[in-house]
Amino acid sequence: MSDPRDDAKNESLSTEREWNKLVLQRIEKIEAVRATGQNPWPNDFTPDADTARVAADNEPLSAEELDALSKGDAPRRYKLGGRLMANNFFGKAAFLRLQDRAGRLQVFVRKDGVGEEAFTAYKTFDIGDLIAVEGVPFRTRTGELTLNATSIRLLAKAIRPLPEKWHGLKDKEQRFRQRYVDLIVNPDVRDIFMKRNRIIKGVRDYLDGRGYLEVETPMMHPIPGGASARPFVTHHNALDMQLYLRIAPELYLKRLIVGGLERVYEINRNFRNEGIDRNHNPEFTMIELYQAYATYEDMIELTEELLSDLVVKVTGGTTVVWNGITIDFARPWKRVAMEDAVVEIGGFPRDKLHDHDALRKLLVDHDEPARDNATWGELLAGAFEVLCEGKLVNPTFVTRFPVDISPLARRNDTEPAFVDRFELIVAGMEVANAFSELNDPIDQAERFRGQLAAGHEEFQDEQRIDLDFVRALEFGMPPTAGEGIGIDRLVMLLTGGDSIKEVILFPHLRPEAGRLVDDDDGDAAPAPEETPQA
Repeated sequence: MSDPRDDAKNESLSTEREWNKLVLQRIEKIEAVRATGQNPWPNDFTPDADTARVAADNEPLSAEELDALSKGDAPRRYKLGGRLMANNFFGKAAFLRLQDRAGRLQVFVRKDGVGEEAFTAYKTFDIGDLIAVEGVPFRTRTGELTLNATSIRLLAKAIRPLPEKWHGLKDKEQRFRQRYVDLIVNPDVRDIFMKRNRIIKGVRDYLDGRGYLEVETPMMHPIPGGASARPFVTHHNALDMQLYLRIAPELYLKRLIVGGLERVYEINRNFRNEGIDRNHNPEFTMIELYQAYATYEDMIELTEELLSDLVVKVTGGTTVVWNGITIDFARPWKRVAMEDAVVEIGGFPRDKLHDHDALRKLLVDHDEPARDNATWGELLAGAFEVLCEGKLVNPTFVTRFPVDISPLARRNDTEPAFVDRFELIVAGMEVANAFSELNDPIDQAERFRGQLAAGHEEFQDEQRIDLDFVRALEFGMPPTAGEGIGIDRLVMLLTGGDSIKEVILFPHLRPEAGRLVDDDDGDAAPAPEETPQA
């Protein structure tokens, strides 16, 4: 019995040899074009329409109406540029499929329509070539809207052939690594990133319409802060100082609240030097927003309104099918305190909620052991993650977080051991995190030092405490609420992606000689223990 790995290797080598032959053939065609004095990559063509424009103008018209327009004094004519995706020759004519950013359109090419020289050149075109076509619309006998070409020429020769079989699990790494090819041959992938654009634009429009100011804050920080995560480290030569790629923009955005910009947001790239799995990428997109004179309850209302409206705009309804499960975004959304969730959803005994040993044993039993000096809040949060998080399908606000896992959040007035905070869980994933912000500089400094004393890795020494942020609070920050929403995970939910790699144009992978990093790989790195904080 042959080894499947040997079979795959032989198939790969055979495919590579075949592709090399095709590449050489295409290079020979390039030389033939150059021999005629022409440039295989000209830069003198500008389209005046795209395939969507042709369809919008002409789909409502009958074959007779299009025929009448084509014979008029000023026939409706279009110039299109795009990629040749299919070719069907028959004698002195051919049908081709032209693909541009808006879609595909059938084109009819006749020798007596474009001229003998252009038709002869066209017969040497290959699938994947970029071409320019000019023509008038008509309908074929089957009623399909088609462009009758009056001219056609090469705009850019594709030396590498497009793959014939691109879909499928075995090609997943190649799809992510060569996203440019993925976008060419998979219309569904292009649709994902068009929807991603609409989602981000929808968030921006919502906040702009409510008086928020979009801002930009530094991506290189002298002190990493705003979330619990391992940073990427770099060095600035001119200043001879160590810098950290942003793990969160929170502390800078709150400085702006101190400065009087009472409603701010940033759509930002964050960087965390931690694991990769289906829900995590080392760099990711978040939106963080802060509003003065607001509470976390206001953020709940904002989140419900923003996301439920966004779901309708993007999908046309309030329900989304993701990985075979139906998620209902209709308002109102469920709210549950973390302790209640551990008991009512996770089945943990309520009388054991404050038993450190019982909580620690639970985590060990789920292969998620806590660090030796873990606090009660860390143990409770761990219990919630292993018992409850994966069971929350519809949008759920988890509230009443312990203060020791919320160093930047405001204590609850009646229960100071807890903070006014929520996480939004959808389909077992944290999508948003928000709280009433801590604006007491004395309490904030004490909490920073508490993290230092507890031995958190991100607080290795006193220099890792952002004393300038504390100083900013000492000038007075108004009562404020803030929130972070994970854009990548939101796009995953609204487009049906089963991995964050599906919704990031260029996800991080191992070097090409290695394997795809994924959560079903044996050597995949572990995911971060904590997800983004607001």
